[in-house]
Amino acid sequence: MRLLSLNTFLFVATGIYVVHSVWTLYSLWNPEQCNPGQHGFCLNSIIHQKPEMKWKLKLYSQTSRKFQAAEASLVKTWRNFNFSQTIVETLEIPLPESTLSNGSLYYHLFLHPHGESAFSSSSSIRRVISATKHAIPVTYFNLLQGKSSDDDEDVEDGVVPVTHWYPKLSTNVMNQPLSFAHNAFPAELVNLAQIDSSRNYLPLFYVDGFSRLDRHLRILPKESTNISIQFKYEPISAGKLRLWFICTQSMQLLKKAGLSDKDIDETKSIFTETNFYLLGLTFIVTIFHMLFDVLAFKNDIKYWKGRETMTGLSFNTVVYRCISSIIIFLYLYDSKTSLLVLAPAGIGSVIEVWKVKKALKLNISLEGWKIKFTCKSQSEAEKSTISYDQQAFTYLSYALYPLCIAGAVYSLFYTPHKSLYSWIVQSLVNGVYVFGFLFMLPQLFINYKLKSVAHLPWRAFMYKAFNTFIDDVFAFIIEMPTSHRIACFRDDIIFFCYLYQLWLYPVDKSRPNEYGMSYEHEEEIKAKQE
Repeated sequence: MRLLSLNTFLFVATGIYVVHSVWTLYSLWNPEQCNPGQHGFCLNSIIHQKPEMKWKLKLYSQTSRKFQAAEASLVKTWRNFNFSQTIVETLEIPLPESTLSNGSLYYHLFLHPHGESAFSSSSSIRRVISATKHAIPVTYFNLLQGKSSDDDEDVEDGVVPVTHWYPKLSTNVMNQPLSFAHNAFPAELVNLAQIDSSRNYLPLFYVDGFSRLDRHLRILPKESTNISIQFKYEPISAGKLRLWFICTQSMQLLKKAGLSDKDIDETKSIFTETNFYLLGLTFIVTIFHMLFDVLAFKNDIKYWKGRETMTGLSFNTVVYRCISSIIIFLYLYDSKTSLLVLAPAGIGSVIEVWKVKKALKLNISLEGWKIKFTCKSQSEAEKSTISYDQQAFTYLSYALYPLCIAGAVYSLFYTPHKSLYSWIVQSLVNGVYVFGFLFMLPQLFINYKLKSVAHLPWRAFMYKAFNTFIDDVFAFIIEMPTSHRIACFRDDIIFFCYLYQLWLYPVDKSRPNEYGMSYEHEEEIKAKQE
């Protein structure tokens, strides 16, 4: 019995995982409703059981997480609070002296019924969230003029963490008329639940800390006595609220596992700054992106491992991909790009270095204490390919070098950078991204001269092509440098050029493939064996 291939197994496993994930999301949005006859007593929402009850929402600011009424400043009171109505307001928050002196500030919110105390009533709901965060500011300079791009010139870059503040405060209440069994209350919502004497659960009041991103932080103004924030309230579904809690717990686990705040920030932004339907699409394409990455790496390694000749392949393109992948990796690392983008770039760089070794036919041996490098001789077909390759590269260099130099000089004069190293890496990567696609053209030129594309690793190429289109989706979702985003669409153009050549030069069964075997030759061998 023939076992499943690795490709088939991965596709089946991915399909099962997608179906299971869709079912899990459906269960979050459609929890089991309580049946009194089956579950005993039920817990109902007090908002819908007692619609005549009026509620107040109060917002206080204070320098301590532990609420002290004598020290707190009342910012705003919302009377006759309507749980179904969205609220968006700009609020002025007073800044205490201790906060201005690199201290902290907290928001305390109280949701309670009219006529009852916000501080002592059993029906009062209190939430607290930090309004500030200490972070090290990053300053960019014009390398020639020495001017900083930071608004606060007194802040010294990378020395002492200073107080930053979040410009937004978002709150939610789950406003669905859901009834839960007393022993089957959703685990994600237990921390928000308060039960009154009538076995009704109080409003599930949530202060949104998940959607607050570090890139939204602003340095606290030293001369100002208050800050302006945007306060937002909107009702939330049970499914979205449960998903937010699950994601929050996942982010905490990822942080313990060693992910940086930058990576966690970018992951959170996918959930919070993306349309929900697009988020669902993103979830599915992310899984397939990972699958195609694995399959592309696998088939690329398999192809180059069995490759013994460079006939029909552009050596300059192989070397360019190696150098450019290393430059891109350094640039993404310097830009503190999300690990979702950085990790595949690092793995790809290692594979490209190995490809160059194969292309050079380089053997490394150890003779005593000396390392010996030897290269195999080239065939006539390989020499012909090299001739075409050099011819194409000569034409391209007339445009490539002046454009790269001009771009580097422009960046030096008009673009701020963190350091000289950042300018060098930025200039190199701009050359790779903006003009680097020219290095992909020699392979197209060689295909044109040979009137063939049979020598290309088409299986690995197709997996990479699928990922290119997936990258187009990610270009609008994941935070990344603009030049890296443009490069995703640049690859689409090259892909369609290769597809055109594949149609233009159909497969000739008498022509040897990349392993020196033709289809007709393989048929003759099979006939002799029979």
